[in-house]
Amino acid sequence: MTKALVLFLLFAGIISSYSQTNDSSLDSLINQALLVSPKLKMLKAKYNASESRIEVNSNLPDPMLTLGLMNLPTNSFSFTQEPMTGKIVGLSQAFPFPGKLGSVADVAEKDAEIVTKEISDSENEIKKIISQNYWELVFVRKAIDVANESKILLKDIAEVVRANYSVSKASQQNLLKVELEITNITDRIEEMKSKENSLVSMINAQLLRDAQSFIYTNDLPSIEYLKITQNKLDSLAKSYRPFLEGIQLAKQKAELMKDLAEYDYYPNFNLSLQYSFRDKIEKTNMPLDDFFSVMVGLSIPLNYGGKVTAKVEEAEAMQNMYEEQYQASLQMLNGTFGSSIAKLNTLQERIKLIEEALLPQAQQTYSASLSSYQVAQIDFINVVDAQNKLYQVETNLYRLKSEYLKEINELEFLTGIEF
Repeated sequence: MTKALVLFLLFAGIISSYSQTNDSSLDSLINQALLVSPKLKMLKAKYNASESRIEVNSNLPDPMLTLGLMNLPTNSFSFTQEPMTGKIVGLSQAFPFPGKLGSVADVAEKDAEIVTKEISDSENEIKKIISQNYWELVFVRKAIDVANESKILLKDIAEVVRANYSVSKASQQNLLKVELEITNITDRIEEMKSKENSLVSMINAQLLRDAQSFIYTNDLPSIEYLKITQNKLDSLAKSYRPFLEGIQLAKQKAELMKDLAEYDYYPNFNLSLQYSFRDKIEKTNMPLDDFFSVMVGLSIPLNYGGKVTAKVEEAEAMQNMYEEQYQASLQMLNGTFGSSIAKLNTLQERIKLIEEALLPQAQQTYSASLSSYQVAQIDFINVVDAQNKLYQVETNLYRLKSEYLKEINELEFLTGIEF
């Protein structure tokens, strides 16, 4: 029975072995996931395309070179028969209304800015996915450790029961009871190992690695309880959440698109230069001067069918849409923040209750029942029940702490800032 007491002390000591620093294993996994993520690479390529589109759409179109023959007589096709015959070289350049190209560039720049917010929000989402799966994996592994320690205790107790049974100091029911408990806890261990493999596969999927590549984990860190209000979370989300910033940028883009559409109420211009080469007239042997022409053209913005007005109205509707999307997102976040704060407070109280009351009580109950059983003061069933209660309390404590950390990860994603 001395061996059982030693194992009990080791078992009870597991609960205090928390790391006091940031989890370097988690940081390494997050960095690797961000490095290999196909989604991030896709968005970065999208950003490069958006950047290139600024130059594509905000510069003048290429000038037009024209070559031609003017007033060539059809009876001879001679350049020296008629004084109005000439060879023409022309150059023309289209010019949009002043300020329009700058407006086009402003719209294209907003597209690039919006993509940067998509990248940031996707990075935060990857961090959340890796972190939440990691903490769940830490919990499952710690639960397996606790279950294995409990199994060792039960096996040691079983040896004592067999010895007592052999000298008629324990009943066969006691022996069967402890064997059943060993079988039950073995089944729970196998179930948790299956969940462990599933979590490892999900993390490796984010890292583009083989599904069963080993994932190293540290102990659960000591928890610094978050003290924050719902209004503060709302304020942080408005300031730092890339998704919300992206909506605001989309609204600004719609405003710029309205400004751009209004330029269609004004004309565009075209400047043309022509030079005509003339040969001397053959009959009179008289040389002729060349001709030079300058022409300026402009489009007439008639707004056929109200097409320009429709573009302006479309841009205004887009502004309203993004404003309502922003408010709807804030409404959703507000409700989520309220639920998260309530959940964190509940988890905090339950963790404190276990650490300060349930765990010490379960440890004392198990120790007392073990001692009483040694002197035949209580039935063996009480020892097994006390051991099961201790196992459940310690496992539940790990679960609550991992849930607390995962909820913090969720809030970090929703607000866009680390706590």
